[in-house]
Amino acid sequence: MTVSTAAQSKLRATLIGTIAILLWASLALFTTLTPSVPALQLTAMTFSLSALAAIAMWLLRGDGVLKHFRLAPAAWALGVCGLFGYHALYFLALKLAPPLEASLINYLWPLLIVLFSALLPGERLRWFHLAGAACGLVGTVILIAGKGELGFDWRFAAGYAAAFACAFTWSGYSVLSRRFATVPTDAVGAFCAATAVLSWIGHFMFETTAWPADLPEWAAVIALGLGPVGLAFFCWDHGMKRGDVRALGTMAYAAPLLSTLLLILFGQGALTLPVIAACALIVGGAVLGTADLRSHGGRR
Repeated sequence: MTVSTAAQSKLRATLIGTIAILLWASLALFTTLTPSVPALQLTAMTFSLSALAAIAMWLLRGDGVLKHFRLAPAAWALGVCGLFGYHALYFLALKLAPPLEASLINYLWPLLIVLFSALLPGERLRWFHLAGAACGLVGTVILIAGKGELGFDWRFAAGYAAAFACAFTWSGYSVLSRRFATVPTDAVGAFCAATAVLSWIGHFMFETTAWPADLPEWAAVIALGLGPVGLAFFCWDHGMKRGDVRALGTMAYAAPLLSTLLLILFGQGALTLPVIAACALIVGGAVLGTADLRSHGGRR
């Protein structure tokens, strides 16, 4: 593969990875449209849908379903810890700490991805990668703080710890995926199936089952399972394994911003000065952090 072809392939994979970021922007909106469904049950339902969609895709291609579940123990450990571990820790953080603080700590994961990328072979951090990620983090702080009073109270230390674990879990899973580049992205379907099973177990242990109340709520569950809790993970896996990890980490800060703008568009929020300031910082950070990707197609 020539340098030019390799650069184009890397750029294409990075763009595929950004699809995940765009899909995750709809997560909050669709979740607000499913008020009847408990958190773990919603996780179980949506991951079940994403797993079924993957199985349907394999069958349409004429693949054997079982072969996609024959993975090395290390790959299983990474995939299940990444998908199920992240969501379990996130719900725990929201239960043990105020949602504003928990969300803010959780959104350290894009910055951690940028930092951890320096540990990968052939990757090198430049000042603009760090500056871009830092701008994104500051923008996210302004965005979340603008939604209400933000103050850390050490009575919620356990929740904060869960949120930190959340950020490290997702960033670690994302960056370590690069080490498992030989594992096909189809494996994400198997990880979704395992996450669904574990989520159903957690639901039956800790929650009371409540099904969607009407057709629009069912539609929101299906949209979640096919989009931000389905296709997004496949796109992210491809981007992390073959794209520019630093650029994707920086651009990931667009998810909370786009999520907020979607909520505003659908009448569930207002366009305030903090939102405008956050928009400028996050967009500016993304432009800064992806400077080399735009100018050299990802080459150093």
